[in-house]
Amino acid sequence: MSKESSPDARVRFEHGLPAHMMAIDGTWRRDCIVNDVSDMEATLTVSTSMEGLNLKEFFLLLSSTGLAYRRCSLAWVNGEQVGVTFLRQRGKKKAAKPPRDREELAEAEKGL
Repeated sequence: MSKESSPDARVRFEHGLPAHMMAIDGTWRRDCIVNDVSDMEATLTVSTSMEGLNLKEFFLLLSSTGLAYRRCSLAWVNGEQVGVTFLRQRGKKKAAKPPRDREELAEAEKGL
């Protein structure tokens, strides 16, 4: 595994990471290999046919139990290789950072 230094740093897996693509409604599932990944996208290898599948929105399951996943959209197809873009959940706000020191804690408590 190697990591490049760039704004959109990608992690490339030497042997690939086994994963699964699954429909949002669970009607289909395909095995795939994650070749590389960044914060916003990934490149996958899918050896079975994807013809007729709704790839506008699907899950990329990173664990066999389905507890680690990302919501995706198909970006491009080149033979067995596909590019996916990770979708962000709408309306979800980032958690506030915890105070770093006593002064910030005191300021946060004043605001309450």
